[in-house]
Formats: sequence, C-alpha cells, structure tokens
Amino acid sequence: MSVLSTVAALTASRTGRAEPLTTVRHQHLDEKPFVLVPLTLAGEACAPLAALAGTDPEHPTLLTVRQPRNRAERFRFSEGLAALLLAYIDGCRTETEPYTVGRGKEKEERLRFQRAPQLLVPNGQGIAYVRLLGRLTRLRATEGPYAVDPSVPALGKWLTWCADLAEFPDSGVLLAMTRLLAAHWATGQSPSEDSHLASLLAWIDPPEGSDGARAAREAEDPAAWPPAGPSTDPVFDRTLHELMTRYDEASDDRGREAVGRQIDRELHGQMLPTWRLMWRGVELLRDLPEGAHVPVRWSRDRRWFSEYAAYLDADGRPQARRDQAVRAARRLARLEDAVARFEAERAYDDPLVMAEYELTGEAFTGTVTARDEDRFVPGDRPGSQVWRPTITLRTDTRVGLAVGTKVKSPARPGQEARIL
Repeated sequence: MSVLSTVAALTASRTGRAEPLTTVRHQHLDEKPFVLVPLTLAGEACAPLAALAGTDPEHPTLLTVRQPRNRAERFRFSEGLAALLLAYIDGCRTETEPYTVGRGKEKEERLRFQRAPQLLVPNGQGIAYVRLLGRLTRLRATEGPYAVDPSVPALGKWLTWCADLAEFPDSGVLLAMTRLLAAHWATGQSPSEDSHLASLLAWIDPPEGSDGARAAREAEDPAAWPPAGPSTDPVFDRTLHELMTRYDEASDDRGREAVGRQIDRELHGQMLPTWRLMWRGVELLRDLPEGAHVPVRWSRDRRWFSEYAAYLDADGRPQARRDQAVRAARRLARLEDAVARFEAERAYDDPLVMAEYELTGEAFTGTVTARDEDRFVPGDRPGSQVWRPTITLRTDTRVGLAVGTKVKSPARPGQEARIL
C-alpha cells in the first residue's frame, strides 16, 4: 500500500466510513453494462452451477444447472448464457463512426462501433471463471459426436477475448466490482477482506444509523449475505447436495421437475443479494465524475471490439490454447506499456493520485517565475541551432529529480521538457 492509501485506511478505521482515494472515476461505465453473477459446483474447476445475468437491474435472467455433472445440462447452460450475451454484443454493433489510423501517406480511414460490450462480475474470481468458461466452450465441435450448438463456441471466443483484455488496466471490457470499488475508496479492513463485496460496500455505503466496521461484520454472515461466487457457502453446499440427490432419485419426470424448481429457488436466493450489490456499486461509481482520459481509453476498447468482430466475421478461428513465443512477447510489451500509460493518465486526471507521485519525488508542483523564449542550443548538424525555450519554477519542496530528467506537465501532456 502507498502512503496516502495507508493514511486513508487508518482514517476510515477511525471514522467508520470508507475514504475516497480518487476525485474522479478512472473507468468507463456503460449505460447498460452486462452483469454476470456466476456460481460453480464445489470441488470442480469450472462446472457451471447457476448464474444471474442481464442488463436490467430489476429483471435478471436465471440460468441453472440442476445436475452439473451432466455434460448435456452444462452445455444447455452455456447455450442460455450465449443467447443473452451474444444478443447484447450484437446490440453494440449497430452504429459506427469513422476514425483515422497511421500518419502522412499511410493514413487510412476506418470504422469502429460507437459502443463496446462491458461485462461486470463481482470479484477477481469471477474474471477467472469467465476465462475458464471461455476455454471450456470455444473449442467445442458443432458437428459429429458430442456436438454443441454453434452459439456455444461463439460464446467461448467472446469470453476469452474479454478475459484477455481484463489483464490490461486501461481496458473497461471486463471488470470486477470489488477491484473497481477498492481502487476508488479505502476501507478500514485489509485488502483481502476488500475482495468480499458485501463487506466492501458496507464500508463505502453503510446503512443509516450504522458505521462501516459494524455493517461489514454483519455482512460476513453467509445466511444474510451469501458469497458473491463463483464459490458457494459450505452450509449451502450440503443443502444443495441433498436436493441434487433427490433430483437424481426422483421416480418420474413430474417429481424431478418439482425438485428442480426447488433447486432453482435455492440458487436464485443465493445470487440475488449479490445481484443487488452489483447494481448498488454501479450507482456509487456513476456518482463520481468521469476522468478526462476515460473516453480516450474507451475509444480504444471500441476499436479493439470492432477489429475482433470483423475478424470473427471474416475468419472465426478460436484463440489458441497457448500463445506462441513472439505473440506472447508482443503481448507482454503491450501490457507493460498499458500499465505505464494508465498510471500516468490517472495522475494527470486526478490530484489525489498525483499527490502519491509528489510524496515519492516522482512529481513536483511549482510556480513559474521566469521564462526565456529566445534560448537556442546547438543542433545535431554543425552550425545549426534549435529553439529550446526555458521556464523557471519555484517549488515549496526540494525537487528530487536529477538534472537531465524528462518531465511533462498534466496541462500539456504532449509537450516534453528536460530539467536543467
């Protein structure tokens, strides 16, 4: 933890309410994000059990697998999720806008969609679930023995694409609600406890007449606030196991359907509190003003979405199980560049984030006291000169950056400077 976030956490533990870490929201929030609350069968790596999904806070769609060990039922679940998510993705592909790539003679006009899909899950384990489900479905055959509906591998390709982008901090395609909230507020509990959605929101938005610490303790009761998934509560697992046993042992279809409806009700009750917490988190984040660089980052997501949609329309081959060496190296370079760019943009957009860099000596604030507009220095060619004006700054604290260090001003991010 940084110095300011540590101070904010200590202040939150004293006041009983979460402290803001930012003054703006650093991620895009779509008008209608696709919210997914998944559950998996205990003891299985990725055996889908149930999900609440959709874009309407008041009317989520319930998907269940009454016997997760049954392969046919698992892929019927995938078909149901594909029907929802692929329809949502198609809804993002309606309107386009032009944009330019390249420079000079290599400039080219292209089209990108005005929207891109945004998938919200409760926590980091939800992102891992999306990745595993994508791996489980994208390579399935649509013909021959054990064939699945064509929508299943299409779902897997899009889930894998979303999971790949989730590794980039500047992408808003797939986001975990706990990570989003923890990036904008500091609580009085540990970072590991912040991965519990109910207790995290209890600190940020405690009930009237309570404080964050007390509300967080109450939120740890799995009877009132079941786990946000994909893992389930062990007590609930015992109840579910009994119901599944009765489902398997039912003597006729009518009895099996009655038990199946009871399984559906139990699973719905486990996920509904998390569903409501997800939308409460969306409301809290929307109350924050959007950072200046957020639209730029979202336009990049829309471009990537447009390019991948065109690739699927033209080729459609699924992603490989593993990246080749060259592709992996390029991806790592892109990731490192994205991390550095995202941190710089956050600092430019937010004085609270910039204050962190001032504390570490990586940034400073000063007042311009003089300028020399007529300064020229020798150029690279003999006898040539280049224009290099200077400004003089007065600061209240000692500048720890060495002479020759390149710096930029948030007010003029395109203008480079060097400390003399």
